[in-house]
Amino acid sequence: MHMLCLDLEGVLIPEIWLAVADRTGLAALRLTTREVVNYDELMQHRLRVLDREGLKLPLIQEVISDLEPLPGAAQFLTDMRREYQVAILSDTFYEFAMPLMDKLGMPTLLCHHLEVDAAQRITGYRLRQSDPKRMAVRAFHAMGYHVVAAGDSFNDVPMLEEADAGLFFCAPDNVRGAHPQFTGTTTYAELAGEIAAAAAGFARSGRIT
Repeated sequence: MHMLCLDLEGVLIPEIWLAVADRTGLAALRLTTREVVNYDELMQHRLRVLDREGLKLPLIQEVISDLEPLPGAAQFLTDMRREYQVAILSDTFYEFAMPLMDKLGMPTLLCHHLEVDAAQRITGYRLRQSDPKRMAVRAFHAMGYHVVAAGDSFNDVPMLEEADAGLFFCAPDNVRGAHPQFTGTTTYAELAGEIAAAAAGFARSGRIT
């Protein structure tokens, strides 16, 4: 079996922070990893906005509870889990993502934790580890897996670089233009086809795990 690593937001579920921006009317929360390369810079910006506006964790969780997986995402993930070992590598937070994981059939999720005070204010965050997406793929390699990875944003590039085959899914022009070495796909059928082609390539080269 091969390992398939997928980003979460923009690949399987809507962008959480865009949904929060829509609910609150705060345009400052519309920045995502599709626009900002440095993740800490982006998160510090978000934390400042939350603090300034007095927005707390329960409001964000309420917004998330109304979200649904992207059309076709749940079936795509079910199909992939029949063929491959699958891990979701995300820069979201367990405090956000678990309701949506339930709607996706509870796949394995590797992400981060928020720091929340007694008043439910989000005061910071804790990364699972430094360079988490790259390091997760590196760990799967160390266990003998060959890895296909798919994402849509700048923060997915380390994962795609480390994988044996890296793919974009519905990535915007600025991201694809900065990293033209990765094959782009725009539908789950296209993505599934590229994943299967990569796995078949491993088999033809004798790289079977």
